[in-house]
Amino acid sequence: MSRMQKFLAVFAGILVLFFGFVVVRVWAVKPPDSIKHTSIPAGEYDPAVWGNAYPLQYSSYQKNLEMADSPTGYNGSNNYQKAERQPEIYTNFKGNPFSKDYTEDRGHLYSLEDLQHSKRIGPTSKGACITCKTPSLEKFYNEMGWAYANMPLTELQQQSKHPISCANCHDPETMNLRVINPAFIEGMSRKGVDVTKATREEMRSYVCGQCHAEYYFVPGTTQVVFPWDKGYTPEEMYQYYAANPNGFEQDFVHPDSGVKVLKAQHPDFEEWANGTHGKFGVSCADCHMPFVRESGKKYSSHWMTSPLRQVEQACYPCHTQGSDQLYNQVKAIQDNTWQMQRRAGELVARAHGAIQKAAAVPNANQAELATAREHLRRAQWYWDFVAAANGGGFHNGIQTLHTLGQSADFAYQAIEAANRAAGNNTL
Repeated sequence: MSRMQKFLAVFAGILVLFFGFVVVRVWAVKPPDSIKHTSIPAGEYDPAVWGNAYPLQYSSYQKNLEMADSPTGYNGSNNYQKAERQPEIYTNFKGNPFSKDYTEDRGHLYSLEDLQHSKRIGPTSKGACITCKTPSLEKFYNEMGWAYANMPLTELQQQSKHPISCANCHDPETMNLRVINPAFIEGMSRKGVDVTKATREEMRSYVCGQCHAEYYFVPGTTQVVFPWDKGYTPEEMYQYYAANPNGFEQDFVHPDSGVKVLKAQHPDFEEWANGTHGKFGVSCADCHMPFVRESGKKYSSHWMTSPLRQVEQACYPCHTQGSDQLYNQVKAIQDNTWQMQRRAGELVARAHGAIQKAAAVPNANQAELATAREHLRRAQWYWDFVAAANGGGFHNGIQTLHTLGQSADFAYQAIEAANRAAGNNTL
């Protein structure tokens, strides 16, 4: 063997030893990139018990106790009265409990507490109101089927010990994602989707959509139904409601205008589904529960919060823009949405007054009044569809501004029809 060959052999040996040392060090210091699977007893709804097996997830879940405005100043988890910032709420929901109490929800860990303190709840409230407040829903539905929805809410509140937590979204034995809300399962089934066959990535949105969605109560039974048979857009859902499904006509009748009002309920899943992220397969959890690392372990953060609080983890897997640019883009969308939302809401309130005045005129044209009420019913639905959502327009910016534009247009048409009904153009 030549001197050069000996040198190369020694050098190769040194490289093997060096990189072998590095590999050993890395694996010794860095734990495996996985979370050990532990089963939880069926029917265990206490998140602290789950936390004993999954401390990293539980620690991040506890961060949901923090209360603060969102980074852009819209929505967030401070429980302020929305009517303080949007006075038109008092007019538009007159005759409905939302005119008395429209408090911003504080988050999942406060779900039962906020329900208990809500002024919209009374002695006659039905069990359907607890559907998205606790994992005990699984027990109620397994034992009673949809009959739980017509039970007195107070009885189910007494049996519910834990707020929204692990068991709402995870199978206790396998830890696989699951949906326990029967209304979501049935709504998806009517659209031809078998939730039990969904992919893991689809489930990372379905577990959120089972509660962050529009719904109504069936008259008489109070069964919860998601109005998705015709589609997810506000126009498609309005057409669904126009057929009076299951005998449902309205959430309440406005005492001034006589309009049969539809009250929207946080349609976040629907906005997402038609938005850019939803269309391109980005799940709710990708942004609101991003993967993080701690102690060398990778896991999904269970701090369900604005992606702007965790830009690197939530946004950078896809985006290359800097954090300031991403923030400014979100802020601009929400600023524009807020301005249009306020304008549309004010026009809706004005239309209620115009119809009230026109209806008081002797011999008012009843056909024109009916037209005005239909225009206003549609205008309020479009405004409320945006106002009731939690994304401030960001989940689907194009659809949001279009929807608010429609609201304003129909509100103007309602005012014009009311003027014609009264026989003048001064109202």
